[in-house]
Amino acid sequence: MVFSTERLILRRWRDVDREPFAALNADPQVMEHFPARLTREESDLLVDRIEAGFEARGFGLWAVEVAATGEFIGFTGLAVPGFRPGVEIGWRLARSAWGYGYASEAARAVLAEGFERHDLREIISFTAAENIRSRAVMRRIGMTHDPADDFDHPALPDNSPQRRHVLYRIHAPAN
Repeated sequence: MVFSTERLILRRWRDVDREPFAALNADPQVMEHFPARLTREESDLLVDRIEAGFEARGFGLWAVEVAATGEFIGFTGLAVPGFRPGVEIGWRLARSAWGYGYASEAARAVLAEGFERHDLREIISFTAAENIRSRAVMRRIGMTHDPADDFDHPALPDNSPQRRHVLYRIHAPAN
């Protein structure tokens, strides 16, 4: 389960990814729009859940590396939200990988994978309303936003600044 773009390789997780992934999840800027940063143990458990998702569904959050260097820079992929129907596309990249178009490049490849290989008809994405960077990626990959779809995240307390979420959608291309 490896596929590539012009500059990136998307693949299953390796044990050597765990340390840089934990560093990414502990970075306050990377995790700015999440309720909390992750400890090393929480980060490792997330990798275990991601890998279990691959086994159960055949898709998941692929580890992303820069093809030219082999550097692990984060993930981009598909997940099933636990609190609503649908398949979500998401990404989380190390700060050092920001500003190069990697998130959009990887997300376009993941959309194609979801629509072509997994026969998905629609893919959604959501984030905290103030997460301007992720919202820009959603627009760049062709997703659309209807404010009527926005919601309060059920796992976050009423007073959380991340509680209000925006939802974007994209449908499979017509054949």
